[in-house]
Amino acid sequence: MKKNILLALALLPAVTAFAQQAGGMWIPTELNEKEMKELGMKISAKDIFNTQKPSIKDAVVQFNGGCTAEIISPKGLLLTNHHCGFGQIQAHSTVSNDLLSNGFWAKNMGEELPNPGVVVDFITDIKEVTNLVLPGTENLAAKDVKAAINKNMEAAKATIKLEPYQKVVIKSMYDGNKYYAFIIETFKDIRLVGAPPQSIGKFGSDTDNWVWPRHTGDFSMFRIYADKNNKPAEYSKDNIPYTPKYSLPVSVKDLKEGDFTFVFGFPGKTTEYLPSIAVEKIISDTDPAKITVRDIALKTLDEKMRTDDATRIKYASKYASVANYWKKWMGEVEGLKKSNAVAKKQAYEQSLSQKNAEVKATIDKFSQLYNEQAPYALNNAYYTEVTKNAETLRLANYFITYFQEVEAGKATADSASKLKKTLSSFYKDYEGELDAKVTAKLLALYAQ
Repeated sequence: MKKNILLALALLPAVTAFAQQAGGMWIPTELNEKEMKELGMKISAKDIFNTQKPSIKDAVVQFNGGCTAEIISPKGLLLTNHHCGFGQIQAHSTVSNDLLSNGFWAKNMGEELPNPGVVVDFITDIKEVTNLVLPGTENLAAKDVKAAINKNMEAAKATIKLEPYQKVVIKSMYDGNKYYAFIIETFKDIRLVGAPPQSIGKFGSDTDNWVWPRHTGDFSMFRIYADKNNKPAEYSKDNIPYTPKYSLPVSVKDLKEGDFTFVFGFPGKTTEYLPSIAVEKIISDTDPAKITVRDIALKTLDEKMRTDDATRIKYASKYASVANYWKKWMGEVEGLKKSNAVAKKQAYEQSLSQKNAEVKATIDKFSQLYNEQAPYALNNAYYTEVTKNAETLRLANYFITYFQEVEAGKATADSASKLKKTLSSFYKDYEGELDAKVTAKLLALYAQ
């Protein structure tokens, strides 16, 4: 087995994993350097995350608000997953120029394709601000805590000096026990450089998604462009390839048994500390509901996509997005059942209760509350998925939000402009007749 470490540049809340022997998951500013070196790391923690000189963190970025990506050249070349660039590959595809099926390679920088709206975020610094966020919340009623925390976070942001091209985002970690400020530089001129055909980049498709091992050429390549001063800028033909502070050297050496490795990137949320009753409800109620909704949506889309190339291209990215967590939830249910997760958690809770009587009271209260909320959680699972997958309802929400602003006297020229952009993007890859079929089937399911 390789000796593994996971470093978390976490922009999503509640990354709840702590240092442990023979591995672990840490925020990059709080690395367990001693243990990492004992496991075989030959570099220092400062080589990984350093605000004073170039380090690995300067080459690990967040692509378009979600995926991890890596800078692999001095000219801003970026490597990420195929599915992370799938929407952009699809956006440039037509029936006569099907980049999804054929792949794409720019032969020179002039052929690289711009992607309006796509961004790349660099984390330039991370500061713990718990002492600025939590004071004054200790004795508040639960309903007032969130408002107080939000107010404190805005005050904390104001204490951080930023350049004009930077922003600060504060996120909670460890289930709200700690808060961190992320200083972010966002680049907005991101161009598609290359991608394999989806027969390679998406090999195995939904059947193999979330399955290990997976044998697929899962990559796409982009380039970051900057202004003449190497700073973030909107798209312009005058922009130049970004010169990064650091780019990752690519090695073709074979890994050996026992080699030290670490993964550095942007993980999602974890729910490691849910009580057994919560896991039970996921298995029996909420995951099956969400799977059922997406199953209907996917089958309806697939029927049309298989018979019409224009529809296939229009809906390729949407379909992949819907299918991603549909497959994940199926595997989650299967894995939790196979591993006997509920019984294991119950046994763990029992062992804690024997050590401390107050734990038993807490676990019993959890069971009571989760059972009481179960019908509402089930309804919420159906409702959320139906409104997400029936595009008619999503469209209605766009208009409702705007009309509410108008009626409240809060609408501005920016509000109207934002709605127009949203609608333009929405209708680019939309077929009303197909959406009507999906919506009708999902509303029928919801009513049932």
